[in-house]
Amino acid sequence: MSKTIKKIGVLTSGGDSPGMNAAIRSVVRTCAYHNIECVGIYRGYQGMIEGDFKEMGPRSVNNIINKGGTILKSARSKEFMTKEGREKAYKNLLKAEVDALVVIGGDGSFTGAEVFNNEYGFPVMGIPGTIDNDIYGTSHTLGFDTALNTVVECIDKIRDTASSHNRLFLVEVMGRDAGHIALNAGIGAGAEEILIPEEDLGLERLLESLTKSKASGKSSSIVVIAEGDKIGKNVFELKDYIEENLPEYDIRVSVLGHMQRGGSPTCYDRVLASRLGVKAVESLLEGKSNFMVGMLNDKVALTPLEQAIKGHSEIDRDLLRVSDIMTT
Repeated sequence: MSKTIKKIGVLTSGGDSPGMNAAIRSVVRTCAYHNIECVGIYRGYQGMIEGDFKEMGPRSVNNIINKGGTILKSARSKEFMTKEGREKAYKNLLKAEVDALVVIGGDGSFTGAEVFNNEYGFPVMGIPGTIDNDIYGTSHTLGFDTALNTVVECIDKIRDTASSHNRLFLVEVMGRDAGHIALNAGIGAGAEEILIPEEDLGLERLLESLTKSKASGKSSSIVVIAEGDKIGKNVFELKDYIEENLPEYDIRVSVLGHMQRGGSPTCYDRVLASRLGVKAVESLLEGKSNFMVGMLNDKVALTPLEQAIKGHSEIDRDLLRVSDIMTT
């Protein structure tokens, strides 16, 4: 193991996701296990610029594995996008004698880490934390499994009222650029249709599907829509369009919003965070840098940050086929 790293900084950046606290805990305790110091950096890169650091030990992360959000807070930093801002951050790290960084976040956070590494040669390691599951190089990002369970629980409750009143519910879930949440939760909750950015279902086909559902005897329906789906400008305009063409439907819209980001992480996300945190610290101690730790084929693996940022997370084509069959 490299003897040059004696203190590691950890930060969370971008949108919060369940499992971030479990990852912080894992990083802190892995540092303690290897007898090196750990520093928590508050408010992401902005806290790095302002020197908002706090020493962290094993007891400082007691009772956080089950909590959503992030105890280190998160913020987006425009100042870190400037060379001057990154220079301030670098000087603060040197002053605090921090030798390496673990960055927990999404592709924007990883872009900042890669630029920082390229400019200063500062060792960095990324842990993917985003509910959208849209990062290349890992089958699961922190928070994705929890978000799925939250969405399925909500849709189950919506279905109760849909069935009671013979209504069509349009349920919008997060996923601006990727349909992983919509596709998986839609299948898990038994949705009649699933609309995602990767597949253009088309308005006419949607109407045809809903008409067929009505004719087959379905008295209520659930359509799950990723927020980035291109079938309509927004879910409310889609509602208006369906009402104009299928007036027999009583339609309601439910936008799940930020409740998908919150809540106690599932066991899967807690274990995933623990595994990735250990791998991130130990990879830095082995002299590795500029990688993201993720899960590939149920094994913890390293992906170069550049690939994680530029690579495209593909939708599971087999799941699309399963969805088509299940909506028959």
